[in-house]
Order: sequence, then C-alpha cells, then structure tokens
Amino acid sequence: MDTIAVLIPCYNESQTIAKVVRDISAVLPEATVYVYDNNSTDHTDEIARQAGALVRYEYRQGKGNVIRTMFREIEADCYLMIDG
Repeated sequence: MDTIAVLIPCYNESQTIAKVVRDISAVLPEATVYVYDNNSTDHTDEIARQAGALVRYEYRQGKGNVIRTMFREIEADCYLMIDG
C-alpha cells in the first residue's frame, strides 16, 4: 500500500504529461505517481513512463470508467487526483 498515490487519468495528454509527472515528483518525492491511459493515440503512456510514472490502462472509454478503476486498483493512505 502506498502512503501517497497521485492518480492522473489521461487521454491524449502527450504535450503536458511529462511536465506534470516531473513537477509532482519534485514536490512530493515520496508519492507514487500513477498515470491511467484511456486509449490515447499520441503516446501519452510512453512519455509518462519515461518521466517516471507507473502507467496503467483503462480501455473502457470515459473518465468515469478510469476513476472507478483507479480507486478499485490502488490502495493508499492518501489520494491526490490531478489532470494530465
């Protein structure tokens, strides 16, 4: 179980995701950063992984599906959800 889990639902966020992951990691180095890719076609997942995030996938389209999956799969003492 993580102490702090940063949850980032993403759909085609390749232009911003690396900066978001790096910035949150600089501010909360003790947090685990999870990027949930929701069928992106612009390599968001690869960019997020290179920036240091743990990447997971939700193939059912829609932010609601991603959020339900994130909270079902990730156990943490504290959650922080941000946009990618």
